[in-house]
Amino acid sequence: MENQYRHYGSDRSGLIYGFIFNGKEAAQELHSEQAFRLIKDPNQLATDHFIWLHFNLSNASTERWLREHSQCPNEFYDILHQGSRSTRIEHADQQLIAVINDVVHDFSFDPSEIATLWLSISPRVLISTRRKPLKSVDHLRDAVNRGEIFQSSMVLLTHLLRDQADVLTEIVRITISRIDEVEDHLLADRLSKRRANLGELRRVLVRLQRLLAPEPAALFRLLQKPPNWMSENDVRELRQSSEEFAVVLSDIASLQERIKLLQEEIAAHVNEQNNRSLFVLTIVTVLALPINITTGLFGMNVGGIPYSQHEFGFWIVILIVSLITGIAGWFAFRSKNHD
Repeated sequence: MENQYRHYGSDRSGLIYGFIFNGKEAAQELHSEQAFRLIKDPNQLATDHFIWLHFNLSNASTERWLREHSQCPNEFYDILHQGSRSTRIEHADQQLIAVINDVVHDFSFDPSEIATLWLSISPRVLISTRRKPLKSVDHLRDAVNRGEIFQSSMVLLTHLLRDQADVLTEIVRITISRIDEVEDHLLADRLSKRRANLGELRRVLVRLQRLLAPEPAALFRLLQKPPNWMSENDVRELRQSSEEFAVVLSDIASLQERIKLLQEEIAAHVNEQNNRSLFVLTIVTVLALPINITTGLFGMNVGGIPYSQHEFGFWIVILIVSLITGIAGWFAFRSKNHD
């Protein structure tokens, strides 16, 4: 029955998966019964052991179950319902609570595909919850399944933050590739729908930066006053992770500026094309004006039409119209050259 529930993403309590770590060997996956027993009483764990439990918040019973069985602080449940989801890490009852933004597993550069991960971190237990499958958490789980060794819950958090930075680096790399493609189309004068593509990229980057920009500052505040159960190595690793993340945010800001400049250049290019088309239309209208006026006048069914009985009247009118058209065209092109 447990496998059946896992096939659909989580069990009755909302648990997707859990692991137990001892800091010396590869983590072991926890069965639901083991996870539930340990989360109720973390003191059953050995001094060098800790657990990671990952929950699906879309499961309606998850929050209720956590309130009844876990030791997460009340602040953790408060942030689950706050409208603001900007990244932050805060102290709460000798624990840490964190809000981390990430992209969904099948990210396709849609702003709606940026989702949130909520965490409660203590020396013995790390609880993470999300509503949509997230890339960074998947990378962390892959590392655990590969047998990577984690000495503490903070090392696990640091690895998650670095996975988040790696995901953002990949997004930056793909964005640069797409911008280069747009520039190539601009130089080749084949813009098609590239302006809309740039707009989508810029919206994604703006939302990512807005949500993720507070993260380095949040880590800095945490490093200024870390909980007493954090080791010096944890502080050092978090500081390095913060620096790497700040570099990625700087790259995102640079990409936004590059997209903005490229959009302005494309807009100028389009305006130039429109002006050229408008000029051609104006020239055609000006050149057609004499013959339209002449045919209108000579087509009037009244007496006194000049050259109506003249042997070469038609050719005389053609000569007059051609002369006037030539003069009008000369004036039009002369004014264009002066511009």
